[in-house]
Amino acid sequence: MRVPIPQTTEPDTAGMAENPTLDIRPDDVVVTAGDIEIGRYVFAPDAPAVESPKPYWHPLRALDGGLVTGYRPWDHRWHKGLQMTWTHVSGDNFWGGPSFVQGEGYVWLDNVGRIRHDGFSEVVASGPDVGMSEQLTWIAASGQEWLSETRTHRFPILDRERGYWVLDFATTLRNIRGADLHLGSPTTAGRPAAGYTGLFLRMPRAWTGGEVIAAGDRTAGDLMGRAADWVGFTGQHDDVDGGATVLAFAGTSSAAPAIRWFVRSEPIPVLAPSPSFDQEIVLRDGEELALTHRHVFLDRVWRAAELAELAEELHP
Repeated sequence: MRVPIPQTTEPDTAGMAENPTLDIRPDDVVVTAGDIEIGRYVFAPDAPAVESPKPYWHPLRALDGGLVTGYRPWDHRWHKGLQMTWTHVSGDNFWGGPSFVQGEGYVWLDNVGRIRHDGFSEVVASGPDVGMSEQLTWIAASGQEWLSETRTHRFPILDRERGYWVLDFATTLRNIRGADLHLGSPTTAGRPAAGYTGLFLRMPRAWTGGEVIAAGDRTAGDLMGRAADWVGFTGQHDDVDGGATVLAFAGTSSAAPAIRWFVRSEPIPVLAPSPSFDQEIVLRDGEELALTHRHVFLDRVWRAAELAELAEELHP
């Protein structure tokens, strides 16, 4: 089912500071800052069923045009930019690819679900509050609807002087299965340090070996599976000179465990705030899980000390 795209709201922007603008098209949303396309949201993807078709943000770019997301890399075809996803949901896989099974490792199973875009609402195409709300449905491999979801995508800050823009992504998941849903990860299924869940960012292969920065000067190795107020990741571009930095924040409703970070610099550059890293969430029928995120995309490599200052300033 596809809900008609609503009429966008375009407030009078006379005298306002520069803001991103967005354009909703039949299959995607394009967000621009001046003459740079900083984001494209594909809400009607044409993907194989084994990749768990779902909406995703790709490409995402810094203000200098440098690419900060990867798409369908050869090692994990189901990794697509920035996407909301989950590996283990009551035996189904909304991540894509094989599923981790205790004692067997990764196994290809007939259990891959999909996430359907149902429509947009409250679209603001320009002005100081650019963004959109979205309705989605998580559909199990059986065809049964298990979760209804409401997402908001907002672009509250564009700072050309300091060279960054901000994406706020919030989601509320509601269990509509008619029975409990168990939300977990490969780690809750028995694989250590594999909390693949939540809003997952796959960065370009050029960022492999990039620096991970977090509160308390943590590195990728000692951050995996731990809580942190914020996490930064820096990398060098292939397509344009220089590099960029991604700064991420995340939070969850009180009914869920504290967010723990899944982050790797090698062998692949990935970053995700995991709501069920090593602790399964049981979502009762009709219950909701709310998650909030802020991603800041900076057009150069920031040092740890200055990134910490910015993190304090921009913490949602």
